[in-house]
Amino acid sequence: MSLGNAARRARVPAVPMQPIVDPAGWTPAEFREAEPWVLRFSDDDVADILDAVARVEKASTDLACIGRGDFDLPVAGKSLARVYDELTDGVGIVQVRGLPVARLTRRQAAIAFLGMGTHFGKRLSQNALGHVLGHVKDLGFDYDDPRARGYQTAAALGFHTDPCDFVALLCLRTAQSGGASRAVSSVNLYNEMLKRRPDLVAELTADFYWTRHGELAPGEKPYYLMPVWSFIDGYFSGRGISTHILKAQKLPGVPPFTAAQKEAIETFRAMVQELAVDVPFQEGDFQILSNHVMLHSRRDYVDWPDFDDKRHLLRLWLGRPECRPQPELVKEAFRGIEVAGFVPRAPLEAEAEAA
Repeated sequence: MSLGNAARRARVPAVPMQPIVDPAGWTPAEFREAEPWVLRFSDDDVADILDAVARVEKASTDLACIGRGDFDLPVAGKSLARVYDELTDGVGIVQVRGLPVARLTRRQAAIAFLGMGTHFGKRLSQNALGHVLGHVKDLGFDYDDPRARGYQTAAALGFHTDPCDFVALLCLRTAQSGGASRAVSSVNLYNEMLKRRPDLVAELTADFYWTRHGELAPGEKPYYLMPVWSFIDGYFSGRGISTHILKAQKLPGVPPFTAAQKEAIETFRAMVQELAVDVPFQEGDFQILSNHVMLHSRRDYVDWPDFDDKRHLLRLWLGRPECRPQPELVKEAFRGIEVAGFVPRAPLEAEAEAA
């Protein structure tokens, strides 16, 4: 398993309103040329993972209860440790190929994915239904509905971060056409905007209102306040300007954007397209990225008519606060979605309830 030939930048302590020097601050040209993000499981890695899947199946372990102790990987675990290192001290995104999902049952694929996830952090709930195993699949929802989630549609998504330290995806099926995953280094985006418009960088390091999509714990307001770009102890942590900010404008009590905020948002969204790269999915790809230094999205797609053949990704939100210093606001925002009566669930198919 190789991490490519790209030389890794040294990290320099990050200071607000100063350029950031960080190994995750890659440019699109560097990303495409070196491809340090594309890895491949060896045959021994795959055999080790499938042995662990068989052990979990034999024990009849509930999917939502699979823990690190259930998925010891003496061989593949070393490869996953190198992936973790690349997430925290490297380019911030890794796509691992070679998991043979076509010859696994849905349950076996889910076990493999959940088990690998235990090597990166704690599973977090992804919606009000308590899903710790998510499904990215078009269920026919309207992307413009404030209650809908983009992963339940076939629409192109804005660049964003999820409320967790790491987000992982496992590709079970690709679309008929389109649907490419996309990524941007938020470190590089910050640096480029600082060169061109430092006044707008100052806007994005101040608070914005973010919607909770109606998924509230007792006593919570339907929104929370947080900057797009945060700093603490020499570390940068970025978020995306997506529907979480835009839909918050429709909530009672949220003030309208100022002129400066509007310009910062427009500039951010234009530059993110300029600095993005496509990360095509192949069946069996395991992608994982750090939400602190990466923004991600996807292109729109045309799907297969049969529901069972539709584009389908499994998703994990993983929490590991010790992966880097974080402001308390970031830690609070990156805890997943927990509402009253929260019970972890790991369904094997996408569920039609709006979440």
